[in-house]
Amino acid sequence: MNQYLVPSQDTRVPQIVYALYLAGLLTGSVTTLIGVIVAYVYRGDAAPWLQAHYRYLIRTFWIGLLYSFVAFVLSLIAVGVLLWPLLMIWLIVRCAIGIREVRRQQAPPRPGSWLW
Repeated sequence: MNQYLVPSQDTRVPQIVYALYLAGLLTGSVTTLIGVIVAYVYRGDAAPWLQAHYRYLIRTFWIGLLYSFVAFVLSLIAVGVLLWPLLMIWLIVRCAIGIREVRRQQAPPRPGSWLW
């Protein structure tokens, strides 16, 4: 019996992408950009439950980009300064939920959600 996961069931890649997103909080957007590229590359050959994670990761990137743009524009009138910490919390919570569900080998609860 082969104890190794078949490539379509490999949980390491989505966990690495979640880690890259979290690293983006410290390093800037470079690791986040690498993460979304990896998610796009690996989503097609994944098992259905892992495809949901890749969808969740890709949506996290694009929604986060939109939220960042809104926070930046609102920062010009000082309101957006309050949104940056909320955006960081949003990203941390999404990644924590995703990592937890990958380790359980389950799809994220709501991969199409704009929040969590």
